[in-house]
Amino acid sequence: MDSPRLTLDWSLIPPFLAVAECGSLSAAARQLGQSQPTLGRQIRTLEQNLDLRLFERHPRGLRLTPEGEDLLPHAQRMRDAFGSLELAHAGKAADLDGTVRITASVFISNFVLPAVLADIRTLEPQIQIELVPSDGTENLMFRAADIALRMYRPTQLDVVTAHIADLRLGCFAARSYLARAGHPTCPEDLFDHDLVGYDSNDLILQTMRDLGWATTPENFALRCDDQAAYWQLVRAGCGVGFSQVDVGRADPLTEELDLGLQIPPLPLWLAAHEALYRTPRVRRVWTLIAEALRSQNNPPAGTI
Repeated sequence: MDSPRLTLDWSLIPPFLAVAECGSLSAAARQLGQSQPTLGRQIRTLEQNLDLRLFERHPRGLRLTPEGEDLLPHAQRMRDAFGSLELAHAGKAADLDGTVRITASVFISNFVLPAVLADIRTLEPQIQIELVPSDGTENLMFRAADIALRMYRPTQLDVVTAHIADLRLGCFAARSYLARAGHPTCPEDLFDHDLVGYDSNDLILQTMRDLGWATTPENFALRCDDQAAYWQLVRAGCGVGFSQVDVGRADPLTEELDLGLQIPPLPLWLAAHEALYRTPRVRRVWTLIAEALRSQNNPPAGTI
């Protein structure tokens, strides 16, 4: 007797992979933009269709059963194949109409890109923009984004990259804070002021150490890893902090502190999967973003 033919719904594979790779329903639901109950139902449906138990609970979430481990590489290959098909199809789009999905850091998304995207919408109203603020590393291979702005050069295969700017960094404080606490006049004065730093992110801490200061997290009166919230703390007068020079100078609530600090700039790269880079609307948005940010920062011309 022939065994019953398996009917598998492709839409159930991404939820399975998300839970397997994130380790919990809650984290996978956030990644997919779904509710946790919906994701749970999808996993149960897949288990019923396969007549297999794919996950088991443990104190920190869910982990794959041996049956789930066996299924995982097959599901990943399905995702890879579907992603390649989707990219090949998207790469054949011949006009500007449609959507371009952009991901960038939280800070860039909040304080740099809005004006750039407003200009793009004026120039090319037939192109819709989706902006994904994230300090993660969304995967260009699986259309998590069409264009990514990164503070490092992506090294994935089949990804086109361009160095478009070196973002200058400076020291800033709110005018309200300086009126209350006075102006530091040299780097050593900073330690007599409230400093605003990051929490688990050690970028500011390591930069200050590289400049020769024996700094610890306790030197920062306020600490926050969300860079948009971080800048709002500085603007509100919580203390002295650091920001991209163009953003800080444009803010009427803050003042740049000329302390002679030589803070290394942040490199800014554009990246896109090469299949999508060839599509007119992605190429057009890429070009407009690159032109705008190069004009703002005037770095050496990047190469593709």
